[in-house]
Amino acid sequence: MTVQLSSGTAACPGCLAAPAEPARPIPEDVQIALSLPGIHCSACIATVERELNAHPGVEDARVNLTLKRAMIKAAPETRATDLIPVLEKAGFEAHELDPGALSATQTDKAGRDLLMRLAVAGFASMNVMLLSVSVWSGATDATRDMFHWISAAIALPAIAFSAQPFFSNAWSALRVRRLNMDVPIVLAILLALVTSLWETALSGEHAYFDAALTLTFFLLAGRYLDYRTRAAARSAAEELTALEVPRAIRLVDGVEHEIAVADLKVGNLILVRPGGRMPVDGEIVSGQSELDRSLLTGETVPVFAEIGQLVSAGEVNLTGPLTLRATAVGEDTSLHRMADLVAIAESGRSRYTSLADKAAKLYAPGVHILSALSFLGWYIYSGDIRTALNIAAAVLIITCPCALGLAVPAVTTAASGRLFRKGMLIKHATALERLSEADTVVFDKTGTLTSGAPELVNFGEHARAKVEVALALAEASAHPLSVALAKAAREAGIKPASVRGVVEVPGYGTEGEYRGQRVRLGRAAWVGAEQGSETCVWLAIGDHAPVAFRFSDALRPGAAEAVDALRSAGKHVVLMSGDSQGAVRALAEKLGITDWIAEALPQDKAQRIQDLSDKGHHVLMVGDGLNDTAALAAAHVSISPASALDAARVASDIVLLGNDLSPIADACDTAVKATKRIRENFRIATVYNVIAVPLAVIGLATPLIAALAMSTSSITVSLNALRLR
Repeated sequence: MTVQLSSGTAACPGCLAAPAEPARPIPEDVQIALSLPGIHCSACIATVERELNAHPGVEDARVNLTLKRAMIKAAPETRATDLIPVLEKAGFEAHELDPGALSATQTDKAGRDLLMRLAVAGFASMNVMLLSVSVWSGATDATRDMFHWISAAIALPAIAFSAQPFFSNAWSALRVRRLNMDVPIVLAILLALVTSLWETALSGEHAYFDAALTLTFFLLAGRYLDYRTRAAARSAAEELTALEVPRAIRLVDGVEHEIAVADLKVGNLILVRPGGRMPVDGEIVSGQSELDRSLLTGETVPVFAEIGQLVSAGEVNLTGPLTLRATAVGEDTSLHRMADLVAIAESGRSRYTSLADKAAKLYAPGVHILSALSFLGWYIYSGDIRTALNIAAAVLIITCPCALGLAVPAVTTAASGRLFRKGMLIKHATALERLSEADTVVFDKTGTLTSGAPELVNFGEHARAKVEVALALAEASAHPLSVALAKAAREAGIKPASVRGVVEVPGYGTEGEYRGQRVRLGRAAWVGAEQGSETCVWLAIGDHAPVAFRFSDALRPGAAEAVDALRSAGKHVVLMSGDSQGAVRALAEKLGITDWIAEALPQDKAQRIQDLSDKGHHVLMVGDGLNDTAALAAAHVSISPASALDAARVASDIVLLGNDLSPIADACDTAVKATKRIRENFRIATVYNVIAVPLAVIGLATPLIAALAMSTSSITVSLNALRLR
């Protein structure tokens, strides 16, 4: 389905005063799911729920602020198309989601499992810390031994459960005779436990169960931060893919049956009503209309459609009902094939992540060798196996790659949270690093810099009487140009003329009778005019010469500000579009863009991006259409609006959730700061190891001190990352 959004989003007075609302329970048996990218606070939630619950047929509606989603239980006859206008009237942008496509995100077992292990490790470490305080305060002999044994009883099962991901990954690596970062982690944990049990069994003064638990807790925190970053990419792909058409009307012996798109077969007859989006690739077997292909081709002018013409999934039927015979369904549609071709764009990696991977290959054997040498050296020097074992454990713990593991995900998570609050969703962990390097920004036109909503530009050129006739005819049509004409006339205080017998001729326009004369509003050829290069709708009154109402595409909110800010930051801005020369030139002049290309095919856009890359430029591509996917994949980093209902979302690294483009410039600035923080974190981790390792090797750090030092470095890295928030 297609939702035509207004040019702006209603301000929310509650956002300034109301606190953020936590996640709310979702009703069972949800039938309708709506994405609400514009909600911000409890006042928004109250308004949305009130409007939805007041609508006939809605039994229960709940809003989840964290997911920016409304889940609605409603009567079977209630459709999302009935509810979306209600929310838009209240000032909230809304899109339909497929609840089935969201089930994987809602039942994310891996995330819950990791969070549970983190909670167990944190709870256990706090309890063992309390027991350790008693020992540090002077507990001796039997009391000290009892506290040590209680600590062991808490630590052993807690670590067995919490550290299971590290044990599994280390064992998987060792089985194939290789090392990874989890091998030294597991060795450090096991050595701390073995040393502690040995000391406890021999009534020693020191046990390091708290060190082992603290080590596990901080490592799990880093693993969970990394998971959150990666999960953001999964949920973005799932949720935005859910914006595809979830249902279709299949015709069987002339009887309409509404079914899930996944159940359609090749050869099925499918009815697409005016305003509906094509659910499959197919051939028109009945009806005539006009198609909006703006998201697929970048063309702003609707295309005439008639029997025998082929259509693609994602195109929008504008005026008349069409019956299609499906030629490709599901993953075989052109839209899905294009999405598959560009999915490789999601696998990009930055040099920083690669640096961490390269460091791991050297780090793991280096730590093992250093620990083993420390054990042998101290055993030979002191002859005391307990001392040698303690120092070996301290070396492993103090060199644990916790800070290194937190360096990238901590910064990425903090920066992603900041940008999410500004309306941008980071899909890839490396997107921010690549965005920080962008020096050239390439914009698509239709649906990206412009809203896709036509705007009448020559209203004042026409006599009032002609505008009154045009208004009477325009109000009988749902064509976007007619809707824009009617809106402009109404806003100017014009009232429609008395035109009789107004009917819409699908694919051509509307006609009627005015003062004994036939009047028509529609396509140039239909009214007897010659179509020029501009986007026009023509009015013919009797035998008089037709007159043209000219339109331009309205700018998206924040488009001019984004272009100005990017230029001020020293970036080169380029406009590329498949639209006509006149339309692209007009927009470029309006925004002050000197470098522009018109009538560009998808391969032309991709080639232009490649040419810029070959010249050493790092290109940020901002586009929304299926025709932009190749360019998005070829770019160094890419952004798509959430309204992009095709493979562009899959190819992009960042999704713009709202309707405003101004956050793009802020995202570039945040990316530069995030990259700076990542470099700082690597330096912190390096300096920490240079100072701490020699102390552990020469015996100045017990396993407990090593764990505290490791924790301090991890906290430092995390706090440095939080400066981005």
